[in-house]
Amino acid sequence: MCGALTAAVLLSGCQADSPPVPPTPSATPSSTPSTAATTSISLPDGRTARLRGLGGARSTPMIGRLSAELPAAVAAVTGFWGPDWPREIVVVVTESTEQFRVLAHGSPDIAAATTADGIVFAPGAADMSDTALRIVVRHELFHYAARGQTVADAPLWGTEGVADYVGRPAAAAPGPERAELLARLPEDTDLQTTGAARSLAYDRAWWFSRYIADRYGPQTLRALYLRACGPGHPDPATAVRETLHEDIGDVLVQWRRWMTG
Repeated sequence: MCGALTAAVLLSGCQADSPPVPPTPSATPSSTPSTAATTSISLPDGRTARLRGLGGARSTPMIGRLSAELPAAVAAVTGFWGPDWPREIVVVVTESTEQFRVLAHGSPDIAAATTADGIVFAPGAADMSDTALRIVVRHELFHYAARGQTVADAPLWGTEGVADYVGRPAAAAPGPERAELLARLPEDTDLQTTGAARSLAYDRAWWFSRYIADRYGPQTLRALYLRACGPGHPDPATAVRETLHEDIGDVLVQWRRWMTG
């Protein structure tokens, strides 16, 4: 994975069945003396996670919450992706929006980002509910696991949709009214904008991945990810045709039908 590639998850809008979590206005450098510290934990599958807090009042409790989420998150990622991914997990918890901007090039509405160096959490992530944080941890951990087989120009409907498939709990099909709105593959620009448009784009990418996994199986979704997002990837239509053995137009029609429930 290219060092400049950053995969991110929103603070709000991409958490299924969770209340939106707005950016935290007070997420500025703490007046508490800052002391960076690293906590290492051993995970059930033998991996090691190194969680580094950059000091302040928010970092220590956040590291505790992340430590509690990581064992199940690792199991979820491995259950989909397989065990062949880095044995050491690097996590950084920032205390200020400036730290997050510098380390992850993150915008204020992003909860966390995965870079070539590890997973970086924004200070606003500390205000997330446990359910929302669980989604973010699994989403970002998938990016971390897949980064070695993901290129910088990979289509975001693939990278973000599959990460959300791993991270978000299943939900019932949205029904005919919502299907018309949701059953459309988002463009990269949709996922790079801000506000409600980006939230909708994440939902569209997630639902597409959900459909592929349900219709063709999770391992076919994994294969589509590798073909669409890996080195030498073709255009989306070709990746779909080579992986699913169907034209993308037919797949999209079937997806919309599936979405109606």
